Amino acid sequence: MDGFVRIMFPIVAITLILSVYGVASTTRNYEFNIQLQNVTRLCHTKSMVTVNGKFPGPRIVAREGDRLLIKVTNHVSNNITIHWYLHNFYFFDDIVNVFICHCSYDCMFLMVNRHGIRQIRSGWADGPAYITQCPIQTGQSYVYNYTVVGQRGTLFWHAHISWLRASVYGPLIILPKLHVPYPFTKPYKEVPIIFGEWFNTDPEAIIAQATQTGGGPNVSDAYTFNGLPGPLYNCSAKDTFKLKVKPGKTYLLRLINAALNDELFFSIANHTLKVVEADAIYVKPFDTETLILAPGQTTNVLLKTKSKFPGANFLMSARPYVTGQGTFDNSTVAGILEYESSVHMKNLPLFKPTLPSLNDTSFVTKFSNRLRSLASAQFPANVPQKIDRHLFFTVGLGTSPCEKNQTCQGPNGTRFAASINNVSFVQPSVALLQSHYFDQSKGVYSPYFPINPLHWFNYTGTPPNNTFVSNDTKLMVLPFNTSVELVMQDTSILGVESHPLHLHGFNFFVVGQGFGNYNPNKDPKNFNLIDPVERNTIGVPSGGWVAIRFLADNPGVWFMHCHLEVHTSWGLKMAWLVLDGKNPNQKLLPPPADLPKC
Repeated sequence: MDGFVRIMFPIVAITLILSVYGVASTTRNYEFNIQLQNVTRLCHTKSMVTVNGKFPGPRIVAREGDRLLIKVTNHVSNNITIHWYLHNFYFFDDIVNVFICHCSYDCMFLMVNRHGIRQIRSGWADGPAYITQCPIQTGQSYVYNYTVVGQRGTLFWHAHISWLRASVYGPLIILPKLHVPYPFTKPYKEVPIIFGEWFNTDPEAIIAQATQTGGGPNVSDAYTFNGLPGPLYNCSAKDTFKLKVKPGKTYLLRLINAALNDELFFSIANHTLKVVEADAIYVKPFDTETLILAPGQTTNVLLKTKSKFPGANFLMSARPYVTGQGTFDNSTVAGILEYESSVHMKNLPLFKPTLPSLNDTSFVTKFSNRLRSLASAQFPANVPQKIDRHLFFTVGLGTSPCEKNQTCQGPNGTRFAASINNVSFVQPSVALLQSHYFDQSKGVYSPYFPINPLHWFNYTGTPPNNTFVSNDTKLMVLPFNTSVELVMQDTSILGVESHPLHLHGFNFFVVGQGFGNYNPNKDPKNFNLIDPVERNTIGVPSGGWVAIRFLADNPGVWFMHCHLEVHTSWGLKMAWLVLDGKNPNQKLLPPPADLPKC
């Protein structure tokens, strides 16, 4: 009998593991054809890069545990890559090998009792150009192949090269596993609303001109809901997003900020929204009339409609939250919330929401502080309690000297720049992940990114006279399973400003934030280590700091950057190199055969 148990236990255990981690789940195939398409908004028609001729691009829908095979074929002259905003995924082809090679009785017992076996060892499908892959060139294809693990909620995908994400983006909806309910009221209907920006001219030409002159780029001409600017812009009434609802129903609105350069307030007139999720992580529900979303962030809200037909329509609006001193698109996008009625009524009154002022940092702070993890038995907040590496990064703007015999349009005749710890990232000409994997890093990158600023100053006070940044390709190297606490400090160089930082490859816990200069002796005493919100993108407060914690358990090279695209273009970005662990299932997998070449 004991022999029978020893034979059967591994088989049963493998079956359970494969079931839990998605091998028996659905494989979903998508075709992404990168192609030019004529699109008209604001009475301007232009040819723009799209996926399958759609703006925004197609919606991807999967369930937790599903395998996604997305073939991207490039039919345009621009190079392209796609980032999927997923942080818990693994290469499907390696699963059975990993599980079966550990299939002794004792080893299986240990694996089943661990808190999740996250096989997330391949960044080859992550997408940022020259970080994890070379771009897909004209006429080439690449299959992004991954399985979703331990994530469910609203995310999005977008191009991750130059400014192409202005038009190449779309929703990525991860539903819970079959028969697994939401931890909130089941909605009558689910509706993605993706915020974007419309440029009458080509965004690639805009950033090319700004790069040449060293000045700030031209701003967008409109904001959009699902690609539509709405009735508050000239020549745009017909291009209005309309959400038609029934009285007495609960709708789940999946809000996504895919705008290029702007944090956005959002509100629906005369309606309260219940926040239930942020960045595809459930949060403790709370009611609000207004939200703030930085570029790269997502928020799910429940909209409970009025019990009876209200005899009115209601505007939903978004406009920017602005903290910097540069120019910005000071306009408002609007859609219309319409109630269905058996009686057709014309000329209904239209109510408008009241949005916060453009620079209402107080509202942003209060809203951010209300976001807390569920921290329940089913959805725990596994905040690292013991920290191996304490890091302190300054983030902000700066300048670079103008080239000889050239006139530059940045401050005092310089070029605009941006940096982390005064290192402005220089994009390599080959992919960092490949250079690391094939041990060819010499001349490509340095493994010595500074753990704190090389020159200390009053970060939020009077700025130093020398505003020049250094330029380099440096990586922060972490041993596998390092627990990290990172404090990111805004600086007043060229003025304080909010910076939404996005970390690839990991979620992190936002354990603290404040204004002024971070105090390492006092501020950690107020850290929330019980139920902090778990995110992948967080705004460094204007004139302040934010502290995050994460576990570096995902080997590979992972990008971190400001999600204001103009700041990324100026160099506010860096990369982490997480080394392999000792065990076979803690090592980076080989690249796929069709990985694009530079």
